[in-house]
Amino acid sequence: MNDSIQHRRSIRKFSSKPIEPEKLQRVLEAGRLAPSGNNKQPWVFIVVQSEQQRQAVMEASHNQSWMMSAPTFIVAVADIAERAEVEPGLYLDENSPHWELKRAIRDTAIAAGNMLLAADGLGLGTCWVGFFVQSEIRPVLGIPDDKFVLGVIPIGYPAEQPPARPRKALAEIVRYERWGGIPM
Repeated sequence: MNDSIQHRRSIRKFSSKPIEPEKLQRVLEAGRLAPSGNNKQPWVFIVVQSEQQRQAVMEASHNQSWMMSAPTFIVAVADIAERAEVEPGLYLDENSPHWELKRAIRDTAIAAGNMLLAADGLGLGTCWVGFFVQSEIRPVLGIPDDKFVLGVIPIGYPAEQPPARPRKALAEIVRYERWGGIPM
């Protein structure tokens, strides 16, 4: 099993050491190489490094002040326009029913997961932040209303080593053949 799958933790304390550009590129490349339905690749990654812009993103993320210790944020954005024709004036938010948006979100989540694991493999720490609303975070980053911010990923060198958190046993989460099927 991949060591990063077992080792990765949500890091909320980062050192002040900047991320080397080549390491950041490798993390972004891991996102770029993710699989997607019909190879649509419906994602955009916004790299945020200035203190002013990180501050604004942090404030839009319900003022989670711990985020500011990370030198970089990667904002993962799902772009429905890669999956479907977008009608003018389309406004997407947490309540949008569009099937193609759901598919773009699924694909972008795979890409973000790849980046989390790649970062761990490079000695970097991350935490997936999803506590924000579209109407507050999109304007901070100049993101159009027809895009969906999936997550903010603070990334940097960890200044903590949190222990593994409890995980459910496979017998609790695996069924065979159908929902009510025989558990593992």
